[in-house]
Amino acid sequence: MNLAAIPSPTTAVWHLGPIPIRAYALCIVAGIVVACAVTEVRMRRRGAPPWAVLDIAVWAVPFGIVGARIYHVITSPSAYFGADGNFADAFMIWKGGLGIWGAVAGGALGAWFACRQLRIPLTFVADALAVGLPLAQAVGRLGNWFNNELYGGRTDLPWALTIYQINPETGKAETDADGNPISLGTYHPTFLYELLWNLGVALLVWYADKRFKLGRGRAFALYVMAYTAGRAWIEAMRTDKALEFVGLRLNVWVSIVVFLGALLYFLRMRGPQEFLVPGEDGNYTVVTEQEYAEYQAKEPAAEAAPASVEEADAVDEVNEPEQPAEPEAVEEERTERDESDEEPAPVDAKARDDRSAPRHGATGPEGPRPHRVRSRVDVAQPDASLSVRAGA
Repeated sequence: MNLAAIPSPTTAVWHLGPIPIRAYALCIVAGIVVACAVTEVRMRRRGAPPWAVLDIAVWAVPFGIVGARIYHVITSPSAYFGADGNFADAFMIWKGGLGIWGAVAGGALGAWFACRQLRIPLTFVADALAVGLPLAQAVGRLGNWFNNELYGGRTDLPWALTIYQINPETGKAETDADGNPISLGTYHPTFLYELLWNLGVALLVWYADKRFKLGRGRAFALYVMAYTAGRAWIEAMRTDKALEFVGLRLNVWVSIVVFLGALLYFLRMRGPQEFLVPGEDGNYTVVTEQEYAEYQAKEPAAEAAPASVEEADAVDEVNEPEQPAEPEAVEEERTERDESDEEPAPVDAKARDDRSAPRHGATGPEGPRPHRVRSRVDVAQPDASLSVRAGA
């Protein structure tokens, strides 16, 4: 008996009234949330509209789950077909059994539909997902730990995993006469190996994408290569039943083929990281990082826009140019003109006749000149034509 072994949970399901809450399902949901959160941040930093990842997840997640289940059933047929199989169990997804490559294929198909609706490139989304997806896989592997499944061969290593006999109907470990859970022994925790490997893959892709500016789906290809390199040797350690071909489990062959395909794509594809800029027609244009930076520099800051009518009025008052002060002479002229417009005091008839008579020097070749009130401006700036006549 290995006292240093890692214990496994003895309960994989809880009940909220009549509703069963299964740990495997919670782990899958938590992984999806992690992948969406990380992908949303990466997409938004590259110009995607806010929460576009949710529009993609609505398609990608159901397609991915269905594809993962189909792949698992095909590659592990003994549990669902034949004399010892039960085909109805193929629909009981909560009991575990999801194939990653079926999830990737189905999820990619769903994401493709979503990208067509959003009118953004699939490679843009794939590169943004390349970090979040291995993190989601790492979280999802905890579901295998709760289910006491997908372990390796027997071992007495300090990190060996204790496996209990789980009743699939109740989701709890079966007990002996003393009420202790029945242990099947200690085994290699392959779920833990893959969990740690996936965390390393996420870190590798994040660093390489930041350092080398991978684009056009190359970051996702790097994820595929890194994941399959680990999945091949971890899969070879597992002891659960699976299809074999030429002495190797089918998933090992699939990992080798997928690795070579991803490597070929990574080497042949070229192109910078993809960024999105909204166009006038509502579609998004793919640009380089430099072009995106120039677009951001030209785009007005959102904080500059007033949030209310009161703020807009305050901005107008601040921006309103000051009226220049009028010269003193012009102001006095205006005052004198205003006073001249006032109704004159009544005068007798003789004074009116004397006023209507022409004054000395008030006539000229053009006839009598009209009376005008002269201001300081007139005095300070004599008519240039009079000076010329005086000189002549």
